[in-house]
Amino acid sequence: MTQKTDTPLLDKVVTPADMKGLSDPQLRQLANELRTETIAAVSETGGHLGAGLGVVELTVALHAVFDAPRDKIIWDVSHQSYPHKILTGRRDRIRTLRQKGGLSGFTKRSESPFDPFGAAHSSTSISAALGFSVARDLGGSVPEGLGDAIAVIGDGAMSAGMAFEAMNNAGHLKKRMIVILNDNEMSIAPPVGALSTYLTRLYTGDPFHQFKAAAKGAASFLPPPFKEGAKRAKEILKGMAVGGTLFEELGFSYIGPLDGHDMGQLLPVLRTVKARATGPVLIHIVTKKGKGYAPAERASDKGHATAKFDVPSGKQVKAPSNAPSYTSVFGKELVRLAAEDSRICAVTAAMPDGTGLNLMAERFPSRLFDVGIAEQHGVTFAAALAAGGMRPFCTMYSTFLQRGYDQVVHDVAIQRLPVRFAIDRAGLVGADGATHAGSYDIAYMANLPGMVVMAAADEAELKHMVATAAAHDDGPIAFRYPRGEGAGVEMPEVGQPLEIGKGRMIREGGRIALLSFGTRLSEVMKACEALEARGIHPTVADARFAKPLDRDLILKLARDHEALITLEEGAIGGFGSHVAQLLAEEGMFDTGLKYRSMVLPDIFIDQASPADMYAVAGLSCQDIEAKVLDVLGVERLGKRA
Repeated sequence: MTQKTDTPLLDKVVTPADMKGLSDPQLRQLANELRTETIAAVSETGGHLGAGLGVVELTVALHAVFDAPRDKIIWDVSHQSYPHKILTGRRDRIRTLRQKGGLSGFTKRSESPFDPFGAAHSSTSISAALGFSVARDLGGSVPEGLGDAIAVIGDGAMSAGMAFEAMNNAGHLKKRMIVILNDNEMSIAPPVGALSTYLTRLYTGDPFHQFKAAAKGAASFLPPPFKEGAKRAKEILKGMAVGGTLFEELGFSYIGPLDGHDMGQLLPVLRTVKARATGPVLIHIVTKKGKGYAPAERASDKGHATAKFDVPSGKQVKAPSNAPSYTSVFGKELVRLAAEDSRICAVTAAMPDGTGLNLMAERFPSRLFDVGIAEQHGVTFAAALAAGGMRPFCTMYSTFLQRGYDQVVHDVAIQRLPVRFAIDRAGLVGADGATHAGSYDIAYMANLPGMVVMAAADEAELKHMVATAAAHDDGPIAFRYPRGEGAGVEMPEVGQPLEIGKGRMIREGGRIALLSFGTRLSEVMKACEALEARGIHPTVADARFAKPLDRDLILKLARDHEALITLEEGAIGGFGSHVAQLLAEEGMFDTGLKYRSMVLPDIFIDQASPADMYAVAGLSCQDIEAKVLDVLGVERLGKRA
């Protein structure tokens, strides 16, 4: 049931243009109402709550001072963009967040001109802002116009190398652009690394309060660091703001730290920067994730991602689990193996909880390495751990591992180093949509020489694959598994290493064989139940390995059946393509074998429930049944009758 919030001022704001006549006290009231509306909306949809609550005042201030969509406000990652969406003509749809046919949980160019650059992965905003700034100065043209470019990036995202690459380039080009460092002391996991320590040092001294007082008074109190040759003003600024040295060495004028929840600081600073900036400027603000909603502020993750919840208590509404999650099965088996083998360690990129490695952190903290949002570094770091005699599990979401692919090739595969890649969130993931779908890892891992690629059909198989990876020292090995609960199968006490490159027969039948790779196996079995009613008895096998392929199993299926269908939760070019290559090379098509591969379609699938997404993909049990009937000609015969 939709909750009606008391938001008289917000009710009058349909687009940012409606904010232009508001006084500063009214803007403060608007921020309070915007926070109330954000909490109410997310309580009904679930989603990323804490990040948005942390930037409510900043969102209002940015839209009050700048002129979007002409000015490009670029939210890094953009899970904090819900308040922005409410202010930019989408309040009437905000309760469709992350649902089929509804608003994306991230910024999306096709959704609104107020979203100039889509995001969902981190650390891209400064590169994008610089691109817009250069396009503006080169005479580029877009329907909304090209004005200022403002990147809003968190302290966690700032730890990624790409952010520094962009800042280095921006400092060199000296284009007018604005970076707002939203320093909330916390990304998804507590931030790690020297940069986090540096930022903490910037706002723990008395000078922070001095600058606070100056900024709060009026814009005239701010030293003008943007005028050429204003050396004295620049030194005053640096002295008042404690640090900024790192950013100034990169070519940015540094302002801060400021209280990101104090409109009395934000508004005059933003107005001054808008009026005076000539080159790149970095404004460092300090905020609290989950600000203004006590249950989020108390939560360990500050309300980062929530299910639907009760607003007064913050209690989340979650369906009871019928089976363990794949992620928890991985985490527990890894801890069990680590207790037996001191060489086992794990590397993750800012996602210890999301990947189940929080269990490893509790039991063996010295062997768990959270490298921050730095997948490239994480992969190479794991490669050297392997070269040093350890047994590292490089544990990342499929869609995040993409960011470290050159390192997978160059530092791991070419050197045949035994890095174990635990690939979480494989396949379609639901509400996060296309940006987080693990669609490509089968293809991008299986084409590498010497790489072993496995996919678990259920949670018991995953347990065996963790054990298989731990025992495999002859080069790199990867195993993939989806988000969510397992199939509810009986679990073994301990995982047993599998024979590399060997699949398993599930059931013997005739005429047609179904060869599944991954968790579509449960849908295959449902389809077989329906086909049995038609007198069709397919053979079913679980491939287990996309590389190396089980040649004997595949060729036997091809020889003994008139048709063969492969199934996988991955894009074109993956498991099915490797099977087709084998069948072609072995001449199996020369004797009339009918072959089909069921893969994710060549489109990006928008957010919906996983079941709805797989229906769009044509990989549900009904689709499998229809494919079998089509290949065997049963439907066509029926239509002619």
